[in-house]
Amino acid sequence: MQLRRNVLTRRTAAALLLGLAVAGCTPQPAADRPAPAAFNDTDTAWIQLMIPMDERAVLLTDLAPARAGRPALAARAKEARKRLGDELVDLRELLRLSGVPDTRPHEGHTMPGMVSLDTVRRARTVSGEHFDRLLAESLRAHLVQVRMLCASERTSGSAEQAKDLAAVIERSVAEQITRLDAVT
Repeated sequence: MQLRRNVLTRRTAAALLLGLAVAGCTPQPAADRPAPAAFNDTDTAWIQLMIPMDERAVLLTDLAPARAGRPALAARAKEARKRLGDELVDLRELLRLSGVPDTRPHEGHTMPGMVSLDTVRRARTVSGEHFDRLLAESLRAHLVQVRMLCASERTSGSAEQAKDLAAVIERSVAEQITRLDAVT
């Protein structure tokens, strides 16, 4: 009996030591690694709104090569499409970093500056001057609203990555508006 108890005590002690050794070998957070930025409600709302706004604008700009009447306006739409694609990559990465699931809370909504699905449907049925007018008006409304949203993010957001992206987008939008005005 004494021998059996001694063996159990040794096994328990060995298991405990093994457990402590393994726990000591697990990766510990590095002291020099910055903690992820805290995303507040403004940051996540901005990201979740910007993604569908840009996605809708993409639907419209994708139609420009085949439907635009003025080559200069088609070229601006192509530039805008590239910018929108780059923004979407950055916005989706921010959404991932925020830890907020991609629930698409604005799916199907029509808000100021958001290209409506009716506008996209209409754009598919017109070309030339009619398409140019629809594209220019819709793209301008989108850009103006994005500029306001970015200014709000920079003022009320807390995550530096989101505020930095908002500043970059805001500058880009100002340039886009100037270029669009030059061809309309």
